[in-house]
Amino acid sequence: MKFLLITLFTLLSFNIQANNYFCNESVGELPIQAGGRVKPLRVHAKEVIKHLTGKRKVNGYSSVMSYCLLSASGFGLPNKLIFETKIEHNKTRALLNNKTSFNYDELIEEKQTIRLAWQKEKINSGYKKELGKLLSKISLYESISGALDWTVAQNNGGEVAWIPLRDYFSEEKIAQIARTTNENPFIKSLNNAKKEYDAAGKSIYKTEILFDKMQLTRFSMLFCLLALAAMVLFKKTGIALGLSAITVILQTIYIILRVYISGRAPITNMYETVLFSGYGGLVIAMLIAHFKKEKIFVFMGLGYNFCTLMMINFADGMLTPSISPLVPVLRDNFWLSTHVTTIILSYGALALSWILANTIIVKKFFSRLSRKDEIYYNDVMYTALKYGIVSLAAGIILGGVWADYSWGRFWGWDPKETWSLIVLCIYMAILHGKYTNWIKHEYFSHLVAASFMSLMMAWFGVNYILASGLHSYGFSEGGAYFLGTFFTVQTLILIITYKNLKGPGAPAQAA
Repeated sequence: MKFLLITLFTLLSFNIQANNYFCNESVGELPIQAGGRVKPLRVHAKEVIKHLTGKRKVNGYSSVMSYCLLSASGFGLPNKLIFETKIEHNKTRALLNNKTSFNYDELIEEKQTIRLAWQKEKINSGYKKELGKLLSKISLYESISGALDWTVAQNNGGEVAWIPLRDYFSEEKIAQIARTTNENPFIKSLNNAKKEYDAAGKSIYKTEILFDKMQLTRFSMLFCLLALAAMVLFKKTGIALGLSAITVILQTIYIILRVYISGRAPITNMYETVLFSGYGGLVIAMLIAHFKKEKIFVFMGLGYNFCTLMMINFADGMLTPSISPLVPVLRDNFWLSTHVTTIILSYGALALSWILANTIIVKKFFSRLSRKDEIYYNDVMYTALKYGIVSLAAGIILGGVWADYSWGRFWGWDPKETWSLIVLCIYMAILHGKYTNWIKHEYFSHLVAASFMSLMMAWFGVNYILASGLHSYGFSEGGAYFLGTFFTVQTLILIITYKNLKGPGAPAQAA
């Protein structure tokens, strides 16, 4: 088969290197089956190349071309691409001759060494996790380079079968196409497979191609930043509101398309919860601003939404936009759309108060803030807290009902459940303290900013640090450094500004 493929390219007078075999950017629009669902090859290629190398390109080639050229290796066709991965853990480096990165062809030779070290490590430590990840990467690399990872659709009387590329390019098929066309028979064969799949009435993958090309999250981040700038630079809010509306529209389109492609609510992994929390926070803020006639809410919503958009666009080592099949417990769209959505919206509402709290803290540290202004800002935070706490309490109750339905018990002190309750108790104490004047107005912003760290522990900490419990379907890796940095920065801000609670030059006594 390998000899046939190389011979056919030669006999048909193709310049192998110039034409890159059967590889060009257009193959990225072919449907393939991977990760339990059908998706465009361009989406799958981006995901696996990023996973293998940590980069979007290999030796200047796009992810589609890199993936395709590596797949061509399965037919004995050479390529000069070098796929490398970094070795993060010190113990793993010591195991692999203290090298900080490895070419996959060299890493394959160390496969047995890595496997033995992984089997000997009994504790599920960071070292064992990296060894397991390396084994997974090696297996994926071998699958791609063996032309087994790339599957091609074959329509058999309305039933679609998925054939590995290595088996799809049969001698008979390629020879027959070569006799009837002057086109590259390999690309022609792939295009025929695409037509057969389309004829079966399958077209969602085409929407995903458009979805991938539109880059809506980046445009949303740009308009959100422009809206924030307009809030600061112009007294009139018309421009800022218009840009905010565009941001909401772009994110709404993005979420609708993602829901259509995945067939579920956009709240099933850390990427989606961060996205939906920022979006929900901005929508809530704009609604409150409309009814309360207070533009400061728009500032809070834009500030938080911009933070979340920064994360989903640039923290791709921690948050992945990949759409994967759900575990069984999450396949009930009713509970998924009620419990999780309510919880995430509560995070967005509570985050609005966090944004304003830190704004006040920093402003008091660098300039004067009158008691009247501080009380006004505290009332604004108080409003956001009320919406957030009501949503959080409702979400916890709905979660208990879902747990009883799925696991046969309403409450089990699971880490996620426990920390959600801790967050609710902390915020309710702050809300009660503000209502009864037990908390003095000059301390309120510090307490609100500090309390958000408990929410981050419930949201990210359980997933990235504790990594245990029945909510294991939501766990991720790579966020411990982010969370540690967040806690450190927020704590430093609180400590540095503590002695300036009343702000420079502000009256020391209560009026």
